[in-house]
Amino acid sequence: MLATGKALKVSIYVTDGATHHGQPVHNVILDFLFKSGVSGATALKGFAGFGSDHHLHTSASIFLADSLPLKIEFIETPAKVDELMPKLIELAGTGMIEAQETTVVKAAGSNG
Repeated sequence: MLATGKALKVSIYVTDGATHHGQPVHNVILDFLFKSGVSGATALKGFAGFGSDHHLHTSASIFLADSLPLKIEFIETPAKVDELMPKLIELAGTGMIEAQETTVVKAAGSNG
């Protein structure tokens, strides 16, 4: 379990149409994080956005709706993030990864 104190918040930006060896990339990343013992992760689907290709993808566009933005986010210790990063870079493909220093004030599962 992740303890209180200094940590890193990692955000991975991909599209919901992206795949890794035929599987949806967000599922592959979440599965990797789960099996690697990450304390928790969340995948969020956007309703509009654009990336480095500079094509606007929106849920209103029937042609681009399969390329909506996805963000996978998790918080872990810097050591754990360093351990996971090479594989995450591989899995993200053309997506972007960012990491921010943060502080866990209250860990999940604790009462205070």
